[in-house]
Amino acid sequence: MNLSMRVLATAKIEAVAPEGGESILLQFLKAYRDAVQYIVDGIWLLNDVPSEEKLHKMFYNELRRLGFRAHHVSEIYKRAKEVVEGAKKNRGSKPVLKKLTAMIHPLDYRVDFSAKVLRIAVLNNQWVGLRLKWYKYLDKYLDGSWRSGEILVSCRNGKILVYITFHRDVEPIDFRAVMGIDINFNNVTYTVLDLSGSLVTMGVIPFKGLERALHLKRLSEELQKRYPNSWRFIKWVRGVRGRWLSKARNILVDSAHRASKRLVDIAREYRALIVFEDLDRLKENSKHCYKLSWEKSLWCYKRIQMFTEYKAMVYRIKTVYVNPFKTSRKSPNGKKLRFINYRFVELGGVVTSRDVVASWNIALKGLRKLKRVRGSWVMLSPDSPADEGVRTRPNAGNPEARTKYIHKYLQLFASNRLGETRSTI
Repeated sequence: MNLSMRVLATAKIEAVAPEGGESILLQFLKAYRDAVQYIVDGIWLLNDVPSEEKLHKMFYNELRRLGFRAHHVSEIYKRAKEVVEGAKKNRGSKPVLKKLTAMIHPLDYRVDFSAKVLRIAVLNNQWVGLRLKWYKYLDKYLDGSWRSGEILVSCRNGKILVYITFHRDVEPIDFRAVMGIDINFNNVTYTVLDLSGSLVTMGVIPFKGLERALHLKRLSEELQKRYPNSWRFIKWVRGVRGRWLSKARNILVDSAHRASKRLVDIAREYRALIVFEDLDRLKENSKHCYKLSWEKSLWCYKRIQMFTEYKAMVYRIKTVYVNPFKTSRKSPNGKKLRFINYRFVELGGVVTSRDVVASWNIALKGLRKLKRVRGSWVMLSPDSPADEGVRTRPNAGNPEARTKYIHKYLQLFASNRLGETRSTI
């Protein structure tokens, strides 16, 4: 059984083009953008988005005559198809592309990491050389275990940015514990259980980034109220608002990185499987509460989950998702659970928070999804669609209900066979 996982990483690097090369690169990026827009305009009115094979028949020869290489054309198909599918899924109007970006296939570029030089194939089989502004923290991708994939070249505000993707395949570790994680507005609570279900440790990681980001958001909204109709046209108002919102975003990203790094360190210490709640439908549950919706707009729980999952995969630690139903309202150890208020509960005579109860139940749900196979532990029948790595088939439904149905069918089949045998006798 192959349980390997592929770890993906993206390195953002600023590049400098030689004299004369920048104009050639800009010409290519504009042609690339216009080609994607041309395909978007051509397929927007169709009822169904064509497949890449049909797009190839429709536009390949025409794009090749414009000077694009074969792999350029295939990347243009993919980009146009993604743009149209995303816009129609969100019920938006026809997209108009403005940014100068291009996805480059691995066969259309050459990179020399020792000299920090990148050569990119552009129109009419020309090549443009770029010198990369390298940083020391990127040296970890040059140890031989990582392989480079597609790159994205972008030109923004007069700067050339290159996004290089790296990937490597890793084998998950044999974990010895399960760590349930409950993400809240002001903290991240975790509980670690061993494979027998016994409590190992629990703790709370403070998360103050949301409070600071909401303060900056409140300031920007108050500034907009002072100039309700003209804030877009007043330069200093637009600039102050942009700085506040940019600072709020940076605070949230830094706080999410800090929390995720701490969670992965704990998982490495106990060799624990990481278990998160699947909160995909969280936005739908707060439509009738303005304050909750306002705070939830900046709550970066998905960013924390994504950062943690990526950092954990680098260390060969698996991350799974479980159903959040009744995780904070059910006793995790069978003792009586009495609610004191919305935040604190009494569990078996001990006063604790609902966050601890939730993280404990999350860990137990992750433990129930495990089954011992050949001396190792693997995941079976996930009850959350977010766990793509162990899904058996899309839209499988509730596995527990499916199992009950199978048992009923087997009982009915056995009784029918027994009746046929008796009638034959």
